[in-house]
Amino acid sequence: MALTEFALIDRYFRSCGATRGDVRLGVGDDAALLAPAAGQELVAATDTLVAGVHYPEPADPASLGHRALAVNLSDLAAMGARPAWALLALTLPQAEPAWLAQFAAGLGELARAHDVALVGGDTTRGPLCVTVTLLGHVPGGSALRRAGAAPGDVLFVSGTPGDAAAGLALEQGRLAAAPEASAYLRERFLRPQPRLALGERLRGYASACIDVSDGLLADAGKLAAASGAGVELDWAALPLSESLRAALGAERAGELALTGGDDYELCFAVHPDRVASLAAELPPQRWGYTRIGTLRAAPGAVVQREGTVMEFSHSGYEHFA
Repeated sequence: MALTEFALIDRYFRSCGATRGDVRLGVGDDAALLAPAAGQELVAATDTLVAGVHYPEPADPASLGHRALAVNLSDLAAMGARPAWALLALTLPQAEPAWLAQFAAGLGELARAHDVALVGGDTTRGPLCVTVTLLGHVPGGSALRRAGAAPGDVLFVSGTPGDAAAGLALEQGRLAAAPEASAYLRERFLRPQPRLALGERLRGYASACIDVSDGLLADAGKLAAASGAGVELDWAALPLSESLRAALGAERAGELALTGGDDYELCFAVHPDRVASLAAELPPQRWGYTRIGTLRAAPGAVVQREGTVMEFSHSGYEHFA
């Protein structure tokens, strides 16, 4: 017997996620009732994953469930916020129990890891499309923003950009690599790990912050532009994983680190006077971030290599380019 919409929700999503005391009414009613804590500002983000646009088909359902939430968690990390509640809008060609069970498992595992309750949403029939809206909170007046940096501020990035783009190329058969490197790079694309703990700790240190989803060069440029500045990145300082180097070689790895998307790392600026205290409080070796450049007065984003400005034909992903 085919599942009805309400049976589908009840079976796979009523208990998908964390149990939170601030959820007064969750899945199953016309809307959720939530109780934000006093003194907190509400932070909201939403992202859509479309089959054939954001992931190759056929997609692993557990990975898709993970990614659908992870991309939103990364947005909240960039604001220095703590996630709390999620809503899921799921469009499916058909309700396949095995697919739904794996999707819910991938989504639920990441939700519970970050204490996120699934409190509602919608399901409908159509081409596969997943939209998650995530709500969280941040102490009043303390949220990180893209704007706020100034020329002279030092720029950092977490993790090793470029890995996810290489993982996608492996998934699509556009790249071949040794088994160990391939497994690592695929995992970086299929199950990105949002930097929520780092984002929260950057409050009080970062003058501006952005999550790296459309490519490091493009997103660093967005941060700088929002702050009324430009940015200069140092080619030699780019953090490259050994797996990326092994798969592509150092030259192509550096290019992909700048222009590849789907990393969901944090790019953030820090005033020069705060850099030493940041390193003391959050040692970069432990927290996994690297100094990669400096904001400047001249507009635009450039990459310096041994005194020469490099040129790139692709600066980031753009849906409607």
